[in-house]
Amino acid sequence: MPPIVRHLPAVLLPLLAIGPLPAVAAGPPEVVASILPLHAIAAAVMEDVGKPHLLVPPGASPHTFQLKPSEARRLERADLVVWVGDSLETFLEKPLRALAKRATIVEVGELPGVETLPPREGGVWGEHDHDHGHGHGKGAAKGADHGEEIDGHLWLDPLNGRAIALALGDILARRDPGRAERYRANAAREAARIEALHGELQARLAPVAGRPFVVFHDAYQYLERRYGLTAAGSITVSPDRQPSAKRLAALRRTIRERGAVCVFAEPQFKAPVVASVVEGTGARTATLDPVGAPPLAPGPGAYRALLQGLASDLAGCLAHTG
Repeated sequence: MPPIVRHLPAVLLPLLAIGPLPAVAAGPPEVVASILPLHAIAAAVMEDVGKPHLLVPPGASPHTFQLKPSEARRLERADLVVWVGDSLETFLEKPLRALAKRATIVEVGELPGVETLPPREGGVWGEHDHDHGHGHGKGAAKGADHGEEIDGHLWLDPLNGRAIALALGDILARRDPGRAERYRANAAREAARIEALHGELQARLAPVAGRPFVVFHDAYQYLERRYGLTAAGSITVSPDRQPSAKRLAALRRTIRERGAVCVFAEPQFKAPVVASVVEGTGARTATLDPVGAPPLAPGPGAYRALLQGLASDLAGCLAHTG
């Protein structure tokens, strides 16, 4: 017996007679998604195959998030990273270049069928700000020309979510051809569910489409454009900066002049300023969650649940006019 075998533990010797073991099938790709809506779509496409990893946890904001060392290691191991782009997750720009060198980077604003819009300027908007049509993603004219800044909250148009699901199905099928049929079937099923949700949201929001409201920050342009909603302004231009007294005074005038029904806070930010904005105006206050906060849990159904919650909160507040 060759020396290398002689020194093996006796319990392992019977295995030598079996011959070489069959190769273990490679697992599914390691997928990392930046925010909960994109993670949920990826999870739906990967259902029964694997689970993507979420970087920004529920309740945190991509505008202010700081990458932890454990998340940096995730990026190093990733095969696929899904994010909106530097218009939203600025914390990821340098780590993606430095750490995710082996990964395919998917910037969803560049995917086929995804429509993008340019950012709005200022924080008080008139009726003309709602008249422009949607731009289009890769392969057609976009709302913001390629290379120009876009409004990164593009997942809040469910038809963008549908396009992302179908595109991720194709991307994963090419990356992992042995499971291609499963990815594409999952993507088609999620796309059909989102299409049905779009019809539900149309019916839910149509009765309140003309009622003005004010949001905490300008995150809802895609939802407004898709369903004809009437946002009159935002409290802050940047969520990490307090609004000036001049801005707050302008918003109070706008609330009174346009008859804004509601002023919405967000669970990702402590915003006592909301109460001061509505003081003396007669407007109601409520909360909108644009990206996912507890009790919403990550998973394949979270994207659809997020949009259903937004529609419910908008309609619930705007329906009360007295």
